[in-house]
Amino acid sequence: MSIFEYNGSALVAMVGKNCFAIASDRRLGVQLQTIATDFQRIYKIHGKLYIGLSGLATDSQTLYQRLVFRHKLYQLREERDMKPETFASLVSAILYEKRFGPYFCQPVIAGLGDDDKPFICTMDSIGAKELAKDFVVAGTASESLYGACESMYKPDMEPEELFETISQALLSSVDRDCLSGWGGHVFVVTPTEVKERTLKTRMD
Repeated sequence: MSIFEYNGSALVAMVGKNCFAIASDRRLGVQLQTIATDFQRIYKIHGKLYIGLSGLATDSQTLYQRLVFRHKLYQLREERDMKPETFASLVSAILYEKRFGPYFCQPVIAGLGDDDKPFICTMDSIGAKELAKDFVVAGTASESLYGACESMYKPDMEPEELFETISQALLSSVDRDCLSGWGGHVFVVTPTEVKERTLKTRMD
């Protein structure tokens, strides 16, 4: 079993019309044993920028703390919040400088940039970015998430339809992966509000 699969995870971010959604499962496991069913994988950087960290849970928490520290320094120096593109470059640089002993994480970054244009991207554990215009996935359920998102996604969805689409994609994907599931966590971010919802799934 790969170290990336040790705790299990499912992460997906999807773009809508001037909005985005980011969703994760809630399981924390040690291989096939479930430890917790309320684990948080999606973290807020600021009001319009979120990061999801799949992979090894301990590394996810460590990396998140470093990112918060670097973002606070940026806010002090620049007196503004970081743009999603800038933040993605920061995450990539932090991961790449540890390339010989990497954080075992696959980040998913989602945010609203200039003119409230949605930005999503993911990267591997050494910071190689993959940008997308529609959706990005990460975690042990990524293969089934690709299939579900490919079939359900359509461009320019309104926030409510986007929530429904990303939730159904997540729910149908974690049912096909024994290392993730046990509930879902969805954020839908628009220029004016953030909606956070918890999904109920099969608890087995």
